[in-house]
Amino acid sequence: MLKVLKFAKKLWYVMILILALLVVQAFCELTLPDYTSDIVDVGIQNKGVEYSVPEKMSEETYGNLSMFLTEKQMETVDTYYKKQDDIYEADLHHLKGEELNQLEDSMLNGEMMVYLFTSDSEEAKQMQVQMLQAMGIPENDADIIKVLQSLPDEQRQMMTNSIEERLTDYPDYMADAMGVQFVMTEYEKMGINMDDYQMDYLKEMGFKMLGIAVLAMLVSILVGFLSSKLAAYTARDVRGKVFTKVMGFSNEEMNQFSTSSLITRCTNDVQQIQMVLTMLFRMVAFAPIMGLGAVVKVLHSATSMAWVIVVALLAVFMLIMVLMVVAMPKFKIMQNLVDRLNLVSREILTGLPVIRAFGREEYEEKRFENASRELMKTQMFTSGTMALMMPTMMFIMNAVSVLIVWVGAGKIDAGTIQVGEMIAFLTYAMYIIMSFLMISMVSIMLPRATVAADRIDEVLQSEILITDKENAVPAPEGKGEVTFSHVSFGYPNAREYALNDIDFIAKAGQTTAIIGSTGCGKSTLVSLIPRLFDVSEGCISIDGVDIRDMKMKDLRKMIGFVPQKGVLFSGTIASNIRFGDEQASDEEVEKAASIAQATEFIDEKENRYDTEVAQGGNNVSGGQKQRLAIARAIAKHPKIYVFDDSFSALDYKTDAALRRALNTEVGDATVIIVAQRISTIMHADQILVLDEGRIVGRGTHQELLANNEVYRQIAQSQLTKQDLEGKGC
Repeated sequence: MLKVLKFAKKLWYVMILILALLVVQAFCELTLPDYTSDIVDVGIQNKGVEYSVPEKMSEETYGNLSMFLTEKQMETVDTYYKKQDDIYEADLHHLKGEELNQLEDSMLNGEMMVYLFTSDSEEAKQMQVQMLQAMGIPENDADIIKVLQSLPDEQRQMMTNSIEERLTDYPDYMADAMGVQFVMTEYEKMGINMDDYQMDYLKEMGFKMLGIAVLAMLVSILVGFLSSKLAAYTARDVRGKVFTKVMGFSNEEMNQFSTSSLITRCTNDVQQIQMVLTMLFRMVAFAPIMGLGAVVKVLHSATSMAWVIVVALLAVFMLIMVLMVVAMPKFKIMQNLVDRLNLVSREILTGLPVIRAFGREEYEEKRFENASRELMKTQMFTSGTMALMMPTMMFIMNAVSVLIVWVGAGKIDAGTIQVGEMIAFLTYAMYIIMSFLMISMVSIMLPRATVAADRIDEVLQSEILITDKENAVPAPEGKGEVTFSHVSFGYPNAREYALNDIDFIAKAGQTTAIIGSTGCGKSTLVSLIPRLFDVSEGCISIDGVDIRDMKMKDLRKMIGFVPQKGVLFSGTIASNIRFGDEQASDEEVEKAASIAQATEFIDEKENRYDTEVAQGGNNVSGGQKQRLAIARAIAKHPKIYVFDDSFSALDYKTDAALRRALNTEVGDATVIIVAQRISTIMHADQILVLDEGRIVGRGTHQELLANNEVYRQIAQSQLTKQDLEGKGC
């Protein structure tokens, strides 16, 4: 998870804000069960009477209470109750918790005594009869309150003490209930409508709950919005960093990761991080806050049932650990299988014409099916694991609910807790279990996101081998003369060099051609000029400056490189030709196309240069694609032209016309041509013959025919006898 968060550290202030909002949301949601408990215990059972002491009472009741309170207790009562118009009132809502407890402790026994001596309940009447009989007074002939008032203080105190000893056997809950009954009776005597009083309390609590619920909803919406924005911006930044890093890769790094894997890392892996970041703050961060808050509430409200929560948490932890141990290895495999599926899909879609031509559709379908089936099996396993988790967690939740109700019912019957307290406890227990349920659900996603983060970090932390030096110099102001000085090159992990001791000069205003058998190293040699690879030994210089000492941006601006495979981009013909120089005018674009012999097919199209080019140039032929690639290099106006077998798809007539136009229009530039056909290079100023990575011949066409056996064999395989004797075209 820390690796995922590392990508979002730039937006740390948003994360802090989200956490603060989550605390507010948790506080709101954890407050609601308390209000529910109050509604049941106070609003319904106690008719809205919130305290076991009255907010106001009559002067008569106040006098009756004073008979059963000590001087110290009366001092406490007198501190909070003020007389106004024969009514004693106290502002209980503004008392601190300690002050309210002190007042309740001082008045509770006196309230119980007054209630027993004035109430019409069966229990109170029995106690009244017993007291009257003890004093020898018939029960119908005396008012017990008046009798008690007439007694000496010592005798009255002895009687009340004996009754208080009997009342100590009552549980605290029953004592508080008797105090509430005293308050309700007093309110009714004062003419207060208890139904209206109860409804006012329920409305007040309902509006408070509604306000808290609305606040929690608004905070939740804001958290969701901020989490989504955070995840989206982080995904954008990560995707940009990965893409920028990949753009700086040389061919060596590209070969190390593979194109299909890099596509997966830029898309699917980043998406995994975005999805987890969204869920991270909406669920993962919120769950422990809610769980911890609910635990505190549980311990504070009903510790006698806390063991039920412990049992539930142990069951949840065991489930999560089992699932993590079983599912974690599969998530590490899944991303590699996604890479594999992308690779197979890309190969099949790219090579579709070849597959059809050779009738290999069934084989490729099986290959795709195998890759898809392996990924499906892994996903089915992980999905099955998640599917197993949900009903198991629901079973734990329901079992805990039943256990809490069963245990709580016994405690309600014993009078140790009230119904509302049990409901609140049950709600808090569900909060705790739901918190761990959310964590366990996201824990299934976190391993995959962690793997994705590792794969992205692997790209970002990879070392780019070909970079600018700290003291890199700008490109020299020369003509573009290219010098290879005893250059050798070997691919990474190769046992032998692909090129050995390559030494030649390609002068400006001249054409240097390179020819040789397939695999002799021609393309490798020219790829060293724009530093697609770096030399292993020796050096390559342009106008006397080692290309490794130049800024790569300046170096590549000097070079118009046309690779073996003509690559076009989606857009128009004009946008593809302008790819090397966005500022090229329409005249320059048309001139480049003319030199490349592309105007012939461009003019035939309805929209000419505004004709759309499909992705990869799939709506143009191979020869047209090569000519547009050549026009793109010409429009750049470079000092050095490198044509890596770029004329192979052209017919002989177009090839000859293109070379004549090049000699006329770019005669001052350095031109390096790699070719397989003798006819393409026979008029070059210098021809290099490569064989197994070494230069085995150099000179003009006629010189090599006379002196070089390798060149002569190539020429004899391609040219007629008249051409070899110099009599052909």
